[in-house]
Amino acid sequence: QVQLVESGGGLVQPGGSLRLSCQASGGTFSSYVMGWFRQAPGKEREFVAVISWSGSSTFYADSVKGRFTISRDNAKNTVYLQMNSLKPEGTAVYYCAAKYRITTDVKADYWGQGTQVTVSS
Repeated sequence: QVQLVESGGGLVQPGGSLRLSCQASGGTFSSYVMGWFRQAPGKEREFVAVISWSGSSTFYADSVKGRFTISRDNAKNTVYLQMNSLKPEGTAVYYCAAKYRITTDVKADYWGQGTQVTVSS
């Protein structure tokens, strides 16, 4: 059983940056594909980014490509999401997730509790 705890959310102005972190415990971190997802008010949860077991492969949603970067540190059991040039439509609860296969669907074997990101002036 893997436990995931996100941190780093908050209020940021449009055009600003935030770095989310997700600390994993209770499993072998390097055996999981790690992903970030988000859910805006009144909308379904959507895929944001995913990173392979070693970090050599990454995939992004078109809406964040070029602005967001996913990375991982297997020695620290942590995955990150660097978010730059944030837009108001990026306001959502951001979830970290662990899965066994590298896919971009909104499915995962383990989920964190989420961290709120609000982009507003």
